[in-house]
Amino acid sequence: MATMSATVKRFLPKSLLGRSLLIIVTPLVILQLVSAAIFYETHWDKVTLKLARGVAGDIAAVISLMRRSPGPENHPWIFDVAATHMDMELSLKENAVLPNATPIVGGLLERMLDEAMRSHVAKPFLIDAQSNPRLVVIDVQLASGVLHAVTTRKRMFSSTAYVFVIWMVGTSLILFAVATIFMRNQVKPIRRLAIAADDFGKGRDVSEFKPEGAAEVRQASSAFLAMRERIVLQISQRTDMLAGVSHDLRTPLTRMKLQLEMLNDDDGIAELKADITEMEHMLDGYLAFARGEGTEEPTPGDLTALLHEVAAQARRGGGAVDLHTEGVLTVSLRPNAFRRCLTNLIDNAIQYAAHVSVRAGQRGDGIEITIDDDGPGIPEDQRDEVFRPFYRIEGSRNPGTGGVGLGLTLARDVIRGHGGDIILGDSPNGGLRVRLRLPH
Repeated sequence: MATMSATVKRFLPKSLLGRSLLIIVTPLVILQLVSAAIFYETHWDKVTLKLARGVAGDIAAVISLMRRSPGPENHPWIFDVAATHMDMELSLKENAVLPNATPIVGGLLERMLDEAMRSHVAKPFLIDAQSNPRLVVIDVQLASGVLHAVTTRKRMFSSTAYVFVIWMVGTSLILFAVATIFMRNQVKPIRRLAIAADDFGKGRDVSEFKPEGAAEVRQASSAFLAMRERIVLQISQRTDMLAGVSHDLRTPLTRMKLQLEMLNDDDGIAELKADITEMEHMLDGYLAFARGEGTEEPTPGDLTALLHEVAAQARRGGGAVDLHTEGVLTVSLRPNAFRRCLTNLIDNAIQYAAHVSVRAGQRGDGIEITIDDDGPGIPEDQRDEVFRPFYRIEGSRNPGTGGVGLGLTLARDVIRGHGGDIILGDSPNGGLRVRLRLPH
């Protein structure tokens, strides 16, 4: 049962427009099939049978006249009456006998005519409706010979069948076209809402998005805009708080540093200076974290050029960085935030490794950047923990052995703000591999 359900789902439309049209078309098709079945079963069969009975009745009337007015001299006027009033050409093959052949009963016309001839004429006959597509030939065995009757198919054809089919199919196509237009207009606001949500998730501007469409879609769009405002306000408040606290703490730290400089180098002064330096280092990290959540607008940028600039800066600092990019890569970026992210990741790799390799290229529908090093790496059980704010593998707060534990947090925050993600793994060089994936 599950396999059948999965097979059916594989052939069903995936889009809302396709499924909505399927809901509309399926009853329409079923209705037409039922109507056609009823029409062909009742109307067309009955009409064709009545027309066939008319032809058989005319032949029976001619045979009755020939019986009442026997003799070859009466045949011409009888046949002339049939030709004038019955649209039928008749002739008599005297002393002829019908061949002993199996009657050919094919389509609806032959079946109805066969039934009518059996009930009205009640004599041996043969029907030939195949030799000529416009004529029907009927041979009837009489005592004096074979009556040869030729009439047109139009006498046994009802155009209402074709009119019914054309009208039914035509109106259905018109209704289907109208339904498609209306459903497409109803689906457009949902698509715009999905695009706006995707853009907001990638950090792009969605200020021009406005609720439209049906009441339910407008309600969902309004809820999305309200959610966006709350998220933006929350981020702004947290950014302002971090920036304000970090800035305010610099003033007393500066006074303390000046006072310590004026004191003699007694015991404990050097340790206090080291503590103040560490606190300043921590504040720099907080400010960098706050700036990472700023309001910088994304713009289309040359990622290849940005990577070359960051790699060149790292080389000037003494790091061994190998960079390879696959052509020119263009993506929507917040340049300053993304530059800080790349600089942070490459500097971390240089700090713990002798050689760093950076690769960037198009992968499917996104752009992927990998940073490999030959350092000690990060244990697998701590690869999720290192993204927590202020978490450090080394455990201490000594600036000589690392930062304050915000580097990877800031990096992931920037990448996710661009709609991508950052994943840590094992590098083929023996160290850590940092994989960044950005939507194109």
